[in-house]
Amino acid sequence: MKTEMVKITEIQKNPDNPRLIKNNKFEKLVQSIKDFPEMLNLRPIVVNNEMVVLGGNMRLAACKEAGLKNIPIIKADDLTEEQQKEFIIKDNVSLGEWDWDMLGNEWEGTELGDWGLDIPNFDTDQENEFNDLSDKIKNDFRIEIILKDEESQEKTYNELIEKGYECRLLTL
Repeated sequence: MKTEMVKITEIQKNPDNPRLIKNNKFEKLVQSIKDFPEMLNLRPIVVNNEMVVLGGNMRLAACKEAGLKNIPIIKADDLTEEQQKEFIIKDNVSLGEWDWDMLGNEWEGTELGDWGLDIPNFDTDQENEFNDLSDKIKNDFRIEIILKDEESQEKTYNELIEKGYECRLLTL
C-alpha cells in the first residue's frame, strides 16, 4: 500500500465511526496538525475504495478545521467488509500504558498537555485523599466453587452456611 495525496473534499467521514473527540482535545489536535503537518505523512488517513475513512476520522475533521486542502491517505482496498469493521475498532484501541517516570524526566509537562496527553494530578494532597478513602473500603474475600450438578451445589451451600460463611447461590 502506498501513500497518495488527495483533495480533502474527496474523503468521506465514516458515519459508523464509534470514536468521539471532545472540544478541548479536538482543538489540541487541530493545533497539532497546524504545528506539525508532516506527521500526517507518517500517519496518513486510511480509507476504503469508496474513500470512506477507516482510520483517522478525527484527524480528517481536524485537517478540515486547520484549513488543509490536500492530505495523505492510504487506500486499504484489499480488506473485506468484516476486516474494515475490525480495523475501525483496532485502530482506535490504546493497549499500552504511559511510563510516567520517563515522561516526567524526558519531556516538559506543558508540551505533553499541549500535544493532547492527559496528565494525571499526582499531588500529594490527592494521594492523601486516596489513603484516607482506602481505610474506609471493606475488603471481601471470595472463593468460587464449580460443582457438577444442582444437588452438589445445594449440599455444599448448606454445609458452608452451617459453618457460618456468607454464601450466594449462582447458576451460570
